[in-house]
Amino acid sequence: MKIHEYQAKEILRAYGVRTPQGVPCFSEVEAEAAALQLGGEIWVVKAQIHAGGRGKGGGVKVVKSLADVKSAASSILGMQLITHQTGPGGQLVKRILVEEGAQIEKELYVGMVVDRETQTVCLMASSEGGMDIEEVAASSPEKIHKVFIDPEQGLDRQQALKLNEEIGIPFGSAEKGADLFEGLYRAFIDIDASLAEINPMILTVGGDVLALDAKMNFDSNALFRQPDILAMRDLDEEDPAEIQASKFDLSYISLDGDIGCLVNGAGLAMATMDVIKLFGGEPANFLDVGGGATTEKVTEAFKIMLSNPNLKAILVNIFGGIMQCDVIATGVVEAAKQVDLTVPLVVRMKGTNEGLGKQILAESGLPIISSETMADAAQQVVAATRGAQ
Repeated sequence: MKIHEYQAKEILRAYGVRTPQGVPCFSEVEAEAAALQLGGEIWVVKAQIHAGGRGKGGGVKVVKSLADVKSAASSILGMQLITHQTGPGGQLVKRILVEEGAQIEKELYVGMVVDRETQTVCLMASSEGGMDIEEVAASSPEKIHKVFIDPEQGLDRQQALKLNEEIGIPFGSAEKGADLFEGLYRAFIDIDASLAEINPMILTVGGDVLALDAKMNFDSNALFRQPDILAMRDLDEEDPAEIQASKFDLSYISLDGDIGCLVNGAGLAMATMDVIKLFGGEPANFLDVGGGATTEKVTEAFKIMLSNPNLKAILVNIFGGIMQCDVIATGVVEAAKQVDLTVPLVVRMKGTNEGLGKQILAESGLPIISSETMADAAQQVVAATRGAQ
């Protein structure tokens, strides 16, 4: 799960991380009132969507009058903001953040992720903060400094101070920089974040160290113990199909292709998408129905896949371990009948009750294409999207 910048900053402030003061707004009138409340002579009006690169897309404007605050709010609210992280369709902006301006001396970067290889939290920082941090990471990885934090020990103060030195925070601001790193780490652990990023972290003319932007993602499996975080969820920022899938405990992610995939098990689902691409096709989704799929879940999965206007065919790939092939076959047949399936359907199943499952499919009277291997299934579904069998 993701949250907005202003929400991430609220969390950071609760952990002692300094940020510019700001007010979330939903209209021009609210934006003007926010600027008056904040005071000062310079404000920043920022689109609030779950994507980076907003500045390059026209979603961040620095203004110097109340009239310009209203004008910026008017131009950003309601725009279809396109960035390198939104895809070509962009994202509709429904809320903004009006924030006080800051006197920036230098832009830096800091981020945290879980490093599964070392089973630690990786704290990354760089002297090259700003909108092009991805390019820095790709072309100059030596400028990304890393500290691997043992969760049982926590972030050591000396580690934080050394990181300050490595990214160029001057001695006079070192304690403030270390405070920011420590606050970020405490927040990351306490709220079950999977990613926490401040880009840019800034050194101001006066020597302060502030989080000028903030991004946080969360481990969805831990949200049951984070009700305050879950309350920040903005469904307007999520794919409607993915929201619907979550209601039925389906792991679903929309993709750009035209072949729907219904698979049990995340690893098999990834392999299925790979083999589709190997034979020249493009998956329309990742969909893992899990080990306990019912007819209801399979039917809902079909409905979700069919809601994609680009869908041309569906591949069902099942390994019957805990999940029995006859159960999934019954679910597929019932689902196909309920949704009035109009696209080609290729089914490959192996494992427990495989013979019975294939019999159910064969006797269904539906135009189901049965396959023995993953390679055959992928070739058949790709051919089906091209009007051939």
